Amino acid sequence: MDPLSDVLGLLKPRSYMSAGVDIAGPWAIQFSRIGKGIKTGAIVSGECWLSVEGVDNPVHLQTGDCFLLPHGNPFFMGSDMDVPPVAAADVFATNTGYGHIRTVNGGGECLVVSSRFMLDGSQADLLLSLLPPLVHIHDHGETVALRHSVERMMEEMRKNEPGSTLVLQNLAHTMLIQALRQHLDKTPDGTGWFFALADKQIGAAIGAIHNAPAHPWTVEALASHTGMSRSAFAAKFKERVGKSPMAYLTRWRMLLAGERLGTSRDPVSVIALALGYESESAFSTAFKREMGCSPRQYSQLQGNTAA
Repeated sequence: MDPLSDVLGLLKPRSYMSAGVDIAGPWAIQFSRIGKGIKTGAIVSGECWLSVEGVDNPVHLQTGDCFLLPHGNPFFMGSDMDVPPVAAADVFATNTGYGHIRTVNGGGECLVVSSRFMLDGSQADLLLSLLPPLVHIHDHGETVALRHSVERMMEEMRKNEPGSTLVLQNLAHTMLIQALRQHLDKTPDGTGWFFALADKQIGAAIGAIHNAPAHPWTVEALASHTGMSRSAFAAKFKERVGKSPMAYLTRWRMLLAGERLGTSRDPVSVIALALGYESESAFSTAFKREMGCSPRQYSQLQGNTAA
């Protein structure tokens, strides 16, 4: 798999709910924190304001715009920032509609669709820390694929045919990936593994690490893989990713180890060997330095006593 797919695999996003709201008149809805999760949304028609906890300024969303809330923070949506908000739970409990779409105040002025993902991966906080609390994706020509997913989602919500729940889950995952791609494309100067994927040379090095994490990589070998000199590669990798190639390699190995420690019955010695460590003690030292506790302690914290 590619690095973005690898990371999403560790996050283990599952679509908890997909829904739409067709609303009119002066309105405002306050959404509560969703915990360890991600919210995606799109303005199908109309316009509204979005204000997210942890973000200084609200954003004005227009038809075709999409948004991504990677941290699960509470947020406000409304026709005007001055309208007193109603709790989302009350809005959706007292308003009915057809299928997955709720109609409020007769609808017809603003139509929003959204999906909420809960994250099962134990490393969600670490992996999402590189994304801002709000990603605003403006409607442009290159967002055709994302708009198509939104349109398909609306069609499924309106028809509400047998199997629609599974179709909506698949579309929601597609929207999430497409939104991340658009953010990556529109933020070429960001620092961190996520943004470095857009760099052809550094992205190739990250891909090599992900494809063979147990390989005895050296800076020289990774530089050769990208067609760069050792010094130029090391400097560029540190600039784009925010850490050295070897530090990134170690971090990725430990994230993979954390996943296996939490979900498999493999002993620490087997996991260490599978990730390129010749001894369990060397692996355990690296793991404790990166993750803050020993492999066995980590496994127990995840509720797995087999390791």
